[in-house]
Amino acid sequence: MNDQVLYDVLRQEMRERKIPISLGKTCPVKCTFCYEKDHSYRPTIEPPLTTQEQWEFIMEEIQKYPTKQGEAWLLGGNEYMEWTDIFLHPKAMDWLEEFLETTDKQAIFFTVGYAKPDRIHKLVEKYPGRINFELSVITLGDSRKKLMPHAPTVSQVLKLIEGPAVTSANFYTFGPNTMSKDAQTISKINPHCNLWMGCLTPLKYIDQETTALMRYGRSYLPDEARRIYNAGLPNTQMIHTESYISTFLARQKILKTFDACELEKKDSVVVSGSVYRLLSTLRKNRARYLYVPNEMLGGDSDCSTLLTFNDVAQRLNGEKQVYLPKVIMEHPSMEEKDISGVTFEEFKKRHPRIRFKVLHKVNAKMSNRKLYEKGYVKNIVEDYLDNPLAKKIAEAPLPN
Repeated sequence: MNDQVLYDVLRQEMRERKIPISLGKTCPVKCTFCYEKDHSYRPTIEPPLTTQEQWEFIMEEIQKYPTKQGEAWLLGGNEYMEWTDIFLHPKAMDWLEEFLETTDKQAIFFTVGYAKPDRIHKLVEKYPGRINFELSVITLGDSRKKLMPHAPTVSQVLKLIEGPAVTSANFYTFGPNTMSKDAQTISKINPHCNLWMGCLTPLKYIDQETTALMRYGRSYLPDEARRIYNAGLPNTQMIHTESYISTFLARQKILKTFDACELEKKDSVVVSGSVYRLLSTLRKNRARYLYVPNEMLGGDSDCSTLLTFNDVAQRLNGEKQVYLPKVIMEHPSMEEKDISGVTFEEFKKRHPRIRFKVLHKVNAKMSNRKLYEKGYVKNIVEDYLDNPLAKKIAEAPLPN
């Protein structure tokens, strides 16, 4: 690979607060649910295995960035490079330690469990408050081998959980007594780490068997959530994966924000499926809701943040003016681009006869704040499950 291209990509990843280490190959873990199975929607390169020389360049560049309170650097590039489990790199632990020793910045990373337990626990103790360790447990149950054929053993994962290192454990429902059982197992070992739960979402490139398992698990989410709620675990417990639940729990803020936009009945406004159902039920005929499916990702995806301009383009039908939520174009690079890298300017040039207006109040900051504020298992059980209004909204039909 041309060095100029490689180093330009490394710089770009760092501008987005990534520590761009590469395995130099496709991730060998081969999880059947992996969303990186198809990353053709965004421009990527295939960087070689990160060398010591490249690492020294990375550290030199990172040192130039001022430290900001609450800002964490993500271990591994994932915008212009394929997402992989970076702890499979033979130098990953050494370089993480060097990053912590030579900077005052925070680090965040995701792994299915390849970090060395003893060493990562010692690093967390040595650098308190500097590490956000998101452990992708996925499941400890019978489906683990099928979903993650080359993942670390359950024993390895539990060794990571039982120390101080893990900030959050992410795991999901795959049927009765799966997520709830894992929650109790993890909580018993570590009553302090956050429990991030829910369902894996099948996208169009996920195989049929895995897709069926994901959907089977979703059908048991209400029961599993109730079991966890009734268990009274001391950990913080959240479910963030289900857009229809998150939208309902944040309904007051969404409606207030919509009302503040002061749209007219004839105005066309782009919305995802869950938001369409909410607004068409509780703000009927207050605007022309232009439902846009996540066509690029496909499957069961239903998320405003993951909509692309091409998704929007496929639903346009003679409109002269269209309102777009700001969240579609809030790229990590701070440019007005969607997740596929298409800029707002490029999109507008493709549709010169349409005037596009941006709803700036419908942004990622608002969305994320409400997600964390409302996404507790307690709220889901007490405010969503068995709520007649939630059922009414869920039954609202989507346009063809």
